[in-house]
Amino acid sequence: MAMIPVNRQPWLTYALIAISVAITLTSNFGDHIQVLQPLFISNFPEPFQLPEVRRGEVWRLVSPIFMHFHPLHLAFNMLWLWDLGRAIELHLSTRRLALLVAVTGVLSNLGQFYFDGPRFGGMSGVVYGLLGYIWIQGHLNPAAGLFLHKQIAIMIMIWYVLCWTGLVGPVANMAHTVGLLAGLITGFIWAYAKRR
Repeated sequence: MAMIPVNRQPWLTYALIAISVAITLTSNFGDHIQVLQPLFISNFPEPFQLPEVRRGEVWRLVSPIFMHFHPLHLAFNMLWLWDLGRAIELHLSTRRLALLVAVTGVLSNLGQFYFDGPRFGGMSGVVYGLLGYIWIQGHLNPAAGLFLHKQIAIMIMIWYVLCWTGLVGPVANMAHTVGLLAGLITGFIWAYAKRR
């Protein structure tokens, strides 16, 4: 296990949770859609267009991660973010967590948009990305001090498959898939670079 400086705080993890809660409560879990209009990846369903982003509204590539549409949706994502984001931020660095959130957030948002249109939100694509990153680091770079217990990995993958069945309602499944793949690939690249 890597040593953590006693005075280090997971400030980015705190901030991500605070922003998510604030946006979700301000929109009353999506009931006040006008609050979310400038945060959706786009207000137009045409794939490969993203006219707002082309006009300079680049925050839309990330901002859907902060929107949640049900109390359980928010609670589960924030609990996982607290656990996984804090581990990465404390064992590695705030910069590493910021880069992971940006990469997995943008890629999972784009994947979900091209798969099913612009009306989605949630931190779960990022959460799956962090899971994938930690899992790979635990196997290939144990010196990082990041480990994912086997039971947690199994539980998460069961939930992943269950979501794809449609039994749990509408879920941004492509965001989960792309986020997970992005986290696995990023974790592999960093672990390989560390070995070099």
